[in-house]
Amino acid sequence: MGNLRSRVRSWIARWYFARAQKKGFDLAKMPVPEPALMPLRRDGLDPIPELGATRAQAPVSKLSIPFGINLWLVSGYEEAKAVLSDTKSFSNDFANLTGAGMTDQENPGGLGFADPPVHSRLRKLLTPEFTMRRLSRLTPGIKEIIEQRLAAMAAAAGPVDLVQEFALPIPSLVICELLGVPYEDREAFQHLAVSRFDLFGGAGASLGAISDSLEYLLDVVRKQRENPGDGLLGMIIKEHGDEVGDQELAGLADGVLTGGFETTASMLALGALVLLRDQETFKRIHDDDSAASGFVEEILRYLTVVQVAFPRFARDDVEVAGVKMTKGDMVVVSLSGANRDPALGPDLEWVDATRAPTSHLAFGYGVHRCIGAELARMELRAAYPALVRRFPEMRLAKAPEELVFRKVSIVYGVESLPVTLGT
Repeated sequence: MGNLRSRVRSWIARWYFARAQKKGFDLAKMPVPEPALMPLRRDGLDPIPELGATRAQAPVSKLSIPFGINLWLVSGYEEAKAVLSDTKSFSNDFANLTGAGMTDQENPGGLGFADPPVHSRLRKLLTPEFTMRRLSRLTPGIKEIIEQRLAAMAAAAGPVDLVQEFALPIPSLVICELLGVPYEDREAFQHLAVSRFDLFGGAGASLGAISDSLEYLLDVVRKQRENPGDGLLGMIIKEHGDEVGDQELAGLADGVLTGGFETTASMLALGALVLLRDQETFKRIHDDDSAASGFVEEILRYLTVVQVAFPRFARDDVEVAGVKMTKGDMVVVSLSGANRDPALGPDLEWVDATRAPTSHLAFGYGVHRCIGAELARMELRAAYPALVRRFPEMRLAKAPEELVFRKVSIVYGVESLPVTLGT
């Protein structure tokens, strides 16, 4: 599968290829059209101004791309909710991206690229493990993981990279707790998790890491089958037995890793950057136990690290906000655009840690809403206060304008975040 953002761009390119080959064009030799990349670009922490201008002019707009392919951008809040919740009119099925002839090995599986009833069955397997009652068992482990990372940072000499030392390890180790990965295997698992999202190793390196990850998870599943534990894998095996096969269960576990690792890591890093840029909010999170929850909801909305939802395809001719789409049209919902729409509230272009929580779309909406949303909230609510209280004098170790952000990405993030801890 590769890292999430390059993987999705590859999938979209394959969809272009499958459709256009019928018309005699070889899209494999052509770049992704610039208009299609507009909702994936940012200016620092903010969507580029063109996205807001497009939303203001037309919350449902047609992106100009070649070869007669109809690609629609939905950037309005209400319009986004309408598309995301309508599984009768729109399909998420992966086959829409690859055309005929797709093999099982090419299909990434998981909830994001499945339609009901397949989606409903898979989600039903996972849902009990993501209730607050079940997730509460992870609270002590999450706190311990965070404290261990902070202690390691305190022991380091010189500036510390919050991405490598804080943002990446925490969610990978929390997922270990969730899945029930044996403690002695966690260092190896963390290495596999980070490697699959390696930005510099190339597609071959990422694919190799994913293959290693799936092989490892298959081994974990087989061991859990023999002796089910209290983690997600063990509980599904206890409750469903042979109803779910080893390959499918390993795929679900891999989907949990894909969905819950890079996204939370990006939020941890970018949220820390928000705090470093805003000393008033930094102090509020440091001093007030009740402030973390509101801050987390606000930066989930403001940052919206998952910039676009999984692509949808019109099952038949359909109308959205007065715009007519035809069967087979591709629809991309800009979550970052919708979360800045004035329809959601006033002054959304700025972070306001005291803002009342909004009904934002950072986790999506409808049946495909992120199943791990509450787990992500738990991690963020615990991590930010712990960070600023352990290092109250923490400051950026380089000028803000020197930070390097991802240029075109499904999941937005900063490449590194060096800080001096002041200890």
